[in-house]
Amino acid sequence: MCHIDEKSLIATVTVNRPEVLNALDVATAQALQAVVAPLAARTDLRCIVFNGAGRAFMAGGDLAGFAADFDKASDTVNALLDALECVIAVFRHHPAPVLASVHGAVAGAGVSLVAACDLVVAAENTQFLLAYNKIGAPPDCGGSYFLPRLIGERKAAALMYLSETWSAAQAKDNGLINRVVRDDQLASTTAKLAETIAQGPTSAFSQYKALVRDGHCLLYTSPSPRDRQKS
Repeated sequence: MCHIDEKSLIATVTVNRPEVLNALDVATAQALQAVVAPLAARTDLRCIVFNGAGRAFMAGGDLAGFAADFDKASDTVNALLDALECVIAVFRHHPAPVLASVHGAVAGAGVSLVAACDLVVAAENTQFLLAYNKIGAPPDCGGSYFLPRLIGERKAAALMYLSETWSAAQAKDNGLINRVVRDDQLASTTAKLAETIAQGPTSAFSQYKALVRDGHCLLYTSPSPRDRQKS
């Protein structure tokens, strides 16, 4: 679901499947896409907050749902990823900063989605875990792209190969998130941070966001000096 405060121009996007810790099935991913996609046209927004309802931010993909119809699992995964890729594209290209507010479990695709956001505040009870090695798959939802660039290849490798679980404090020390607050202060701190962003120089923030985003692309696609001399 999505709520837009038309006065502050802060949009709050909430994953709302709390009975299964917001585990992502196709219906949930497509519902998330349905509320996020229209935000691309709201270039007047000044901040987007991304959070999860209930006891956790996101417990990753709904593996039980995939296993329920194993013969169609590939189609199910593709449909889910198509929806989430749209969400990530909006978050990355929207001119407004995206602030993730997380608590409880942040697992699998949840880690990748957090890494795609611009800023992250976490409650002390938050735990981060990739766990893709347990299902024999590489990180999806851009995790293999965002995580090494955000926290470094060695730390990203430990999350993937060793299935390390990070506390909120470890995630902050390792550069995955920006701030850790008491569990009972997450909502109020998120609101204050969003308001601070919304009251800032939106145009400058947008330009900075684009420069960082495009700079990554240039860094990894530009020819080397030697190649340039040959051309």
